[in-house]
Amino acid sequence: MGKSIYECFSQNKDELVIGCSDGTDQRYIRANLLPVISTLAFPEDFKRSKKNTISLFPEIIGKTVTNIQVYENERAFWMDLDQNIRLVFKLHGTRSNVLIYEHENPLPSLLFRNELRDDKSLDQKSLNVSLDLGFDRFANVEGNASKFIPTLGKIPRNWLKEKGYIEADLKRKWSLIQELIDLLDTPLFSIVKEDQDYFLSTLPAANPIFQTSDPIEACNELFRYKVVIQAFEKEKKHWIKYFEDQKKKAQSYLEKTESKLKSLQTEASPAQAADVIMANLHQIKPGTEKIELFNFYTQKEEVFRLKKNLSPQRFAESLYRKSKNRQVEIQHLEENLQAKQNQLDLAENKIRDLESISHFRQLKSFVKDNNLTQQQKEKEEQVPFKRFEVEGFEILVGKSAKSNDEMLRRYAWKEDLWLHAKDVSGSHVLIKYKSGVNFPKSVIENAAELAAFYSKNKNESLAAVIYTPVKYVRKVKGSAPGAVMVDKEKVVMAVPKSPREVL
Repeated sequence: MGKSIYECFSQNKDELVIGCSDGTDQRYIRANLLPVISTLAFPEDFKRSKKNTISLFPEIIGKTVTNIQVYENERAFWMDLDQNIRLVFKLHGTRSNVLIYEHENPLPSLLFRNELRDDKSLDQKSLNVSLDLGFDRFANVEGNASKFIPTLGKIPRNWLKEKGYIEADLKRKWSLIQELIDLLDTPLFSIVKEDQDYFLSTLPAANPIFQTSDPIEACNELFRYKVVIQAFEKEKKHWIKYFEDQKKKAQSYLEKTESKLKSLQTEASPAQAADVIMANLHQIKPGTEKIELFNFYTQKEEVFRLKKNLSPQRFAESLYRKSKNRQVEIQHLEENLQAKQNQLDLAENKIRDLESISHFRQLKSFVKDNNLTQQQKEKEEQVPFKRFEVEGFEILVGKSAKSNDEMLRRYAWKEDLWLHAKDVSGSHVLIKYKSGVNFPKSVIENAAELAAFYSKNKNESLAAVIYTPVKYVRKVKGSAPGAVMVDKEKVVMAVPKSPREVL
């Protein structure tokens, strides 16, 4: 009251700051009107940022505050300025706003949050709500507290519930309502924390984190808890969860990979079966699919299965190749295990670092030093494919017909190998080219298994898959999403397998 407004600006979305002074004393009104946090503060000092700030409402600059009143039974108050200008603070939760009314016009001339279109037709007189708080009306609404006093919030409703209000008779309910009103009129303000959120209460609180009889002090502290402390706690919790997710994924990978590695290390090598077959070539007739032979490794007679369309020598060669690939796979798994263990250790260290942080400045430094914002952006980037790795080769699998086109257009190189289930719809598959390295047959077979799995042939026992370098795959203008023309393709037969089975 009596101070003149000398500045009005915003430097954060949905936050309005109004500076008032009488020449010797100053006071700011800081209105945070974010839908998730709507609250006011009245600091004695506020440092305006040198950038990302905009001056607002020149109509009120230089005007003196002549009167301040609260609307009856409503979460709103007004400030009268000279020259018939009224500043209305409508504190309706997610729809909070600041409105300017001029020359006793019933409708506002300016809004702070213009997206709240209904406020453009808000008659300020409608904000005054007359409530009959007599017993007759209480009886007419059958003791329904929310109908009797619509402005009751969560905390007073819970207070009534704890006092047995719901089961009480009308006389007892009336007594409890009168007791509640007396308590609400007591000038004692408490800030309490419930479910990771902060609330202002005018009811007696058992364990308040702050308490005062000064309403301005209470508003300022509530602002600090809701806007500063709660935001800090929320961001800290977010990054702890981020690293806990990494830790959980690393632990799961280690468990599965260690099991797979143990299985590979303990199972008999395919080379042993190849040795037995080569030692008994004279006993194996062409076209034989299974035969009982003496296994000199186990010193037992065992049944060995062969492929009908391969000679025993060629089949043994494939087993030797498979055994060699197994050694490569074991080495690869061991390297991956060590890398993943390093990730797990790093995640655990980051969680410990975060748990020791107690201030926003420390948290911001942590986020900046660890480049977390950029990492989060990269993680959230939507890519049109699933990514897998086989024997050090990256394999991309399109997510949809539209994604297939985008993958070919933006992520494929002419020397990459392209695969697709033959004559049926399905995902495009790419094996990314590695300079100077030929695509191993085993990698092509694994990629073909994925191509068969991500196609209409998913449930077939055997499926044909075509493959060719990307430079022989072209999109025809006007064709349907995912449709392409292919030249110089080869065909491989593959058993449809899920990523879990392939990897």
